[in-house]
Amino acid sequence: MTRILNRDGKELASGDGTLKELVIDCVSNGNVLRGADLSGADLSGADLSGANLSRANLSGAYLRECKGISRERCTPLLFLNDQPGAIRAYKLVNSKNEGPYRGGIVYEMGNDYAVDSANTDTSEQCAAGISVATLDWCLQHWKKGYQVLIVEFTAKDIAAIPTATDGKFRLRRCKVVGQKDISQLVG
Repeated sequence: MTRILNRDGKELASGDGTLKELVIDCVSNGNVLRGADLSGADLSGADLSGANLSRANLSGAYLRECKGISRERCTPLLFLNDQPGAIRAYKLVNSKNEGPYRGGIVYEMGNDYAVDSANTDTSEQCAAGISVATLDWCLQHWKKGYQVLIVEFTAKDIAAIPTATDGKFRLRRCKVVGQKDISQLVG
């Protein structure tokens, strides 16, 4: 039995088959999926036209070739594309000052960084580029020995804000301008 729950654990729908099939069935029958927890779901190629996915958790969902998703309704960070001038976000780094998942770039205060081959596909949650995030994302993924850097960039430096991102997005270039004191925020 496959179930779709909302953020509070209340069942929104259930049925036999895969989660993708259940979502498509809900959409075709007009069932509201507002607030549904679809994190990590493989929804590739699904037609979600007309689906009410407001407040749905689509973090980590595979959305390649998904049809009918209104990015404007499920990707709050799109406002960054409209910001004039300098924008700031956070970069989580490990004890070597590298990104914690792919590494390769050592981030140092005051330096500029660029990735010419940054992935611009908004259906890819994690891909090539300089991954930066909201503070809450950094705190959720923080481990002992990690630090949170403050980076600065402009809207034209944004490579991709993935659809329904959980707070992480990719840049082509940025400058490290500071370090966030999170000592009062982590245990």
